[in-house]
Amino acid sequence: MSTKYKQVLVDGDTFAYRAAFSCEDTTLGDAIDKIDELLEDTLNEVLWEIDDKLYQIFLTGKGNFRHDIAITHEYKGNRKSVEKPKYLHKIRQHMIKNWKAIVSKGEEADDLIGIWSTGYGPEALVVSVDKDMLQLPCNHYNPSKRKYKTVSELEGNKFFYSQILTGDKADNIIGLYGIGPVKSKRILEDYSSEEDLYEACLRSYGGEEDRVIENGKLLWLRRHEGQVWEPPKCVSGQD
Repeated sequence: MSTKYKQVLVDGDTFAYRAAFSCEDTTLGDAIDKIDELLEDTLNEVLWEIDDKLYQIFLTGKGNFRHDIAITHEYKGNRKSVEKPKYLHKIRQHMIKNWKAIVSKGEEADDLIGIWSTGYGPEALVVSVDKDMLQLPCNHYNPSKRKYKTVSELEGNKFFYSQILTGDKADNIIGLYGIGPVKSKRILEDYSSEEDLYEACLRSYGGEEDRVIENGKLLWLRRHEGQVWEPPKCVSGQD
């Protein structure tokens, strides 16, 4: 792979957890070696050479504005009892010091990636195993599947509105009962404008606009600093 991408944006959270869990029964040194190996192997897949001017790693820090938005169900409330792997903190510190990882504040690493990818546009490559990133209209690389994908503006919008319908169990965002990716695709397949996609979701929720807006605000990845998603105007009686 050539360096045709101006910036490679790496979701560091998934790499940190993977390294930590794989070395739970070994030593800290093994865990540090593992994260270095994972990052080096992945960057070598997408760049001719590992040049820190060509990539940026992101980690999720403290605070998240979504906790104040979630009313129906506590955001990520299903993760409270999940114990973090013992070397996770040390791995993160290593990534910050030695890989120059940027840590988010009051938002997620995903939001920073959304903001940066918007700035670089088609010259950005997002590296992540997280399907949530597929709402971002840019280039994507899944290091687990070793697959590239380019997402258009329409594809990104459809993925986002599909998530509003299905929810996201991993983050305790509850969608419509019985609606999965196949059914949500069928509901949205005939629409291309954001207004029509929104209205299709609203009909599916039986007009429960508060639920649709709540899910949208929780699921949307920021495209600029401080952004909180709002539904498209000129629909459902909005000005």
